[in-house]
Amino acid sequence: MKRGKGMRYVGDSRISAERTPNLPKDYSEYPGRTEAFWPNFLLKEWLVGSVFLIGFLTVAVAAPAPLQGLADPSNAAYLPLPDWYFLFLYQLLKYEFASQDYILFGIIILPGLAFGALLLAPFLDNGPGRRPKSRPIAVGLMLLALASVIWLTYESAAPVDWAAIEEENQPIHPDEFPFDPDDDGYEVYKNNCASCHGDALEGASGPTLIGTDYSVDEIADIAVDGIGEMPDNLFQGSDEELEQLAEFIASVEED
Repeated sequence: MKRGKGMRYVGDSRISAERTPNLPKDYSEYPGRTEAFWPNFLLKEWLVGSVFLIGFLTVAVAAPAPLQGLADPSNAAYLPLPDWYFLFLYQLLKYEFASQDYILFGIIILPGLAFGALLLAPFLDNGPGRRPKSRPIAVGLMLLALASVIWLTYESAAPVDWAAIEEENQPIHPDEFPFDPDDDGYEVYKNNCASCHGDALEGASGPTLIGTDYSVDEIADIAVDGIGEMPDNLFQGSDEELEQLAEFIASVEED
């Protein structure tokens, strides 16, 4: 059998038979207006990125982010903070217009508008110029976003008198409770109410229950049906435990 006998060759008309060298186009007719992506433009991008990366690493090594202590659920003075890149959102939720009744505005609508504006900026300002003064909308939105993030981050990490906060929020020792901690009703209280009203009925996210003007029956109804911002069906227990809870709260009086 001769070499090559019976072989067939298939060609593809989409592939050019002439091979051209992989060289960038000649942009000499447009000096200063455009350039080859490889290697000119890409090399500049790498250089700029390297400068920022080295600067960021230098700052991180010279002034590392402070680490907080371990979370302690028994310490009411402990205030957990998110990572530094979320501090601006954390600070935003401290303002009245973005918290409490307007919490959805603070966690969804306002951040959505901000990030949406940044995403739309290139399309709103699509002029041919590359200088900042030629793209006022995109540059303005970026500067506004950058200034807002820097300011909110600074405000969230501003010096706080942690010693004073800790002193004001010292947990109450059982020996100082204005009631008998061995009361059966207190055990029911801890399982149902302490997370909102405090271990010593002193109040936390909910109001204080010391010296309340409600009767035993009224307290039992509130524990089951709720009142004001307190939702219903929070109490989990038997009718006997509900009676113990109501009698215990009604018995605690101010000194």
